[in-house]
Amino acid sequence: MRRRSFIAMAPSALLLLAGRVGATVPTEMTVYKDPNCGCCHAWAKAMTAAGYSVDIRDADGLAAVKARLGVPADLEGCHIAVVEEFYLEGHVPLEAVQRLLEERPPVRGLAVPGMPSGSLGMGDDPQASYDVYAIPSGTGAPYVFMEVRPRKG
Repeated sequence: MRRRSFIAMAPSALLLLAGRVGATVPTEMTVYKDPNCGCCHAWAKAMTAAGYSVDIRDADGLAAVKARLGVPADLEGCHIAVVEEFYLEGHVPLEAVQRLLEERPPVRGLAVPGMPSGSLGMGDDPQASYDVYAIPSGTGAPYVFMEVRPRKG
């Protein structure tokens, strides 16, 4: 009877162990930023603190990187990051990155246009209010992926 129990439980134990091993491997992220920008570094530091393996690359030609990745000009932000098959344009919050990687919608990436006060890397402003846009993989207009609204005090 013990042998049967062991045989029945072994696959479950292996799956549990594999899940733990996979969870400890950080997701790699490459951040392309202006060499003189401090907010980009703060954003990358927050991603590192969240467990991502971040490679920061100073790039004088950010426009070329953004064009190659297909970022719409009206949604451009400060820096751009690439994580797995997605791009993250500007000060995309951690919650949006996590949701993107969990849900894996058919998008090229996420974007936070401009440099909104209180966004990740732009200081702590409890009144921060901005939208995170998703850029579809195929045709279609960008849409609001997540709304960031003032925190209740």
